[in-house]
Amino acid sequence: MSDAPVVALRGIVKVYSTGPLELEVLHGIDLTIERGEYVAIMGPSGSGKSTLMNLIGCLDRPTRGEYLLDGIDVSGLDDNALAEIRLHKLGFVFQGFNLLGRADALSNVALPLFYAGMAPGQRKARATAVLAELGLADRAGHKPSQLSGGQQQRVAIARALVNDPALLLADEPTGNLDSATSEELLQVFRNLNAVGRTVVMVTHDESVASHARRIVRLRDGYIVADAPR
Repeated sequence: MSDAPVVALRGIVKVYSTGPLELEVLHGIDLTIERGEYVAIMGPSGSGKSTLMNLIGCLDRPTRGEYLLDGIDVSGLDDNALAEIRLHKLGFVFQGFNLLGRADALSNVALPLFYAGMAPGQRKARATAVLAELGLADRAGHKPSQLSGGQQQRVAIARALVNDPALLLADEPTGNLDSATSEELLQVFRNLNAVGRTVVMVTHDESVASHARRIVRLRDGYIVADAPR
């Protein structure tokens, strides 16, 4: 395991261009997230938090600056290289679950292992084990339509974890859930962090952010606060 920070952003600038117009959305962001941290990234609409999440998740590239993910400089990688990084280093959990409706829970969780080239028997064993970790061993054969919202999100978390990523990146993961189910899911993230998982959660909800151990606040493309909770 590398001793490098999981996330190291240095002087990150992001500019969007539309014809002759340029809009700078992030202004020289410096951010370090160490292994085993649980960080919430917060900010109002237009603060740049979604842009920052896309950069951390290797879904976009910075215009200027340096980004090391788990010790690897990903700032200038091409699309294919970024796709490999996302497959092996990152696990994503989204508000909308993003599960395949015709596939059962086991197949949904095993999908990243298929793309990674793992043999079918190994894929099944690994996906089964991760589903069991999330308390879903008895739901492996169920399709998303047969699962509650909370169970679907647990399947999505299992899928995000199945490749043993360096970073679990969650974008408003409780946004489609009621308050009681949200609390249960946030406990899942706390439990994952307690066993050493590095978690970054992007949210606008103070009650969700309060479960993290550190809160980074953005406004107008700048980090305006960064402190332990």
